[in-house]
Amino acid sequence: MPIYEYVCMECESHFEELVRGDEPVSCPDCTATNVSKQFSTFAVHGAMKQPAFGGGGGGCCGGSCGCGH
Repeated sequence: MPIYEYVCMECESHFEELVRGDEPVSCPDCTATNVSKQFSTFAVHGAMKQPAFGGGGGGCCGGSCGCGH
């Protein structure tokens, strides 16, 4: 079940909700169903390409710690 972020268009409350299929979502504060799905910042960070670290080894063996190796 995915977790989505919503904002209530009635009381402007921001909340997250586990959504099952086409289940209607209502605001936990005012129970209004006039809600809008928000763009998740987690999805933005999760979709970003992570840098590739070369040089083998672990820790500072790649020279990033300034130890000269």
